[in-house]
Amino acid sequence: MSQHIVVIGGVALGPKAACRFKRLEPGSTVTMIDQSSLISYGGCGIPYYVSGDVSDAKELCTTSFHMVRSPEFFKEIKGVDVQILTKATRIDRENKEVHVENVTTGETASISYDKLVIATGAAPRKLGLPGEDMQGVSYVCNPDDATRIREGISKGEVGNAVIIGAGFIGLEMAEAFADMWGVETSVVEITDQIMPRLVSPALATMGQKHMEENGVNFYFGETVQAIEGEDGRVTRVVTNKRTLDADAVIIAAGVVPCSDIAKDAGLNVHERGGVIVDEFMRTNDPDIYAGGDCALVKHLITDQPAYLPLGSMANRQGRIIGTNLAGGASTFDGVVGSFVVKLFETSMAGTGMSLEAAEAAGFDAISVLLIQLDRAHFYPTKELMTLEMIVEKDSRRVLGVQGFGSAGDAMVGRINAVAALLKGKPTIDDISNMELAYSPPFAAAMDILNTLANLADNALLGINRGVGPDGFKELWDNREERACHFLDCRELADAEAFIERNPEHWHNVPQGEIYKRLEEIPQDKPVVLICNTGARSYEAQIMLDEKGYKDVVNVHGGMAAIKKFGVDL
Repeated sequence: MSQHIVVIGGVALGPKAACRFKRLEPGSTVTMIDQSSLISYGGCGIPYYVSGDVSDAKELCTTSFHMVRSPEFFKEIKGVDVQILTKATRIDRENKEVHVENVTTGETASISYDKLVIATGAAPRKLGLPGEDMQGVSYVCNPDDATRIREGISKGEVGNAVIIGAGFIGLEMAEAFADMWGVETSVVEITDQIMPRLVSPALATMGQKHMEENGVNFYFGETVQAIEGEDGRVTRVVTNKRTLDADAVIIAAGVVPCSDIAKDAGLNVHERGGVIVDEFMRTNDPDIYAGGDCALVKHLITDQPAYLPLGSMANRQGRIIGTNLAGGASTFDGVVGSFVVKLFETSMAGTGMSLEAAEAAGFDAISVLLIQLDRAHFYPTKELMTLEMIVEKDSRRVLGVQGFGSAGDAMVGRINAVAALLKGKPTIDDISNMELAYSPPFAAAMDILNTLANLADNALLGINRGVGPDGFKELWDNREERACHFLDCRELADAEAFIERNPEHWHNVPQGEIYKRLEEIPQDKPVVLICNTGARSYEAQIMLDEKGYKDVVNVHGGMAAIKKFGVDL
């Protein structure tokens, strides 16, 4: 028997669910409504249109074969009826109707349904600031925003830009302004790092330093108090510490799920917003499904509700909903929280939990940081990659991996490999012995993921006791008070310049000469071991342990991490 499916929302999940269902039940009817005139666009591509990487805003609204995803496209190609500029105002569950209003004319109507899909997405988090509605102040929501922002830049109207928020969108927009257009760009962030809670302070600082090298200014621990201007147009941003000139302001303070219509209909909604669904993407009403940016899902590491507004997840959930509308039983198990963001010539990616997030969730965990070449050391295009692994101490369970590396596919490929395993609760041993495709142009014989797990194993065993670059900075900044003996385990040619700059604190004994020169290494001071990446200094730590040294620390990531972190030696 044919059905009438109504879908509220036409951006990501809605179209996917509608089209999947129509393929399975071509004789049924689907009506998709959206309050905007723009539907089925790639919102995640907006920063790349602003930057110029995407030449035409229409490309954000086209298929891979260059057809515009308009209402006519959905009707003629997909068999889905679309009503744009139509706002859903109320869901009448008893009579199975959606009440709607034409946003242009104000005309009202109702649409009956057999099954309903709520795909209302999310809205930008508004800060309630004075001046937030001025000309030149934008959110990054849809292609219209992108066109307006880029037109202002291309007309020469923007010399200074201020980004509020250092999350995904904030960083991508900062790159767009600074890289393509040479705009003086500042990022104001209320916390003390970029991508808070998603990556460690060490990785965040590496990404921050790289962006600063490319002309982006950061102001951490600051709260925006007002947006000011003249004649209705923004000219400056006032924080609790300074005033920044601004011809354009981007508010990128996150998003909130649009779940009020579900709540008003008596559906289960989290107290902070977000429709609650089961593994079949059903609400507490068996005839109503929800997903995408308006819904919560289960986090597979904590088993708690999680909010992850990503277009990729919305599309996967849309297919599941479309299948189940047609009588299927597809399930969405949950998420582990995978991400990647491009930062000029580098990228930052992760899956699972950072150490901060893991500890906040109640895990007794540690983290280890590794810098290693992404392919064979003799291959000419090799590059250093930085990975950090978070591990639960007692169970040895891997809780997450985050990384900072080139903007190519090598680093995100490693992150994706771990992401595929996390739902199965892998241990260090699973990653240590993980099989990965090998050839010198693509990987080392002992891949960086294998080595990272081995480092975590050695750390838990207590035979590789160390700190990351942030820990090294703390030791270095307090070197007089702590009287540390900084021992460079590289050859003299590598260490000599640092000895000349810091003759009282920087010392050199190559790792291969340690047993012959023990008299140069004090036993009554903390010894901090440094090499290029932390490998030789680990060997040196074992050698000193064997000779009875009690206070020896290895710098994980070595000089490579110290330089990326920006420590002034």
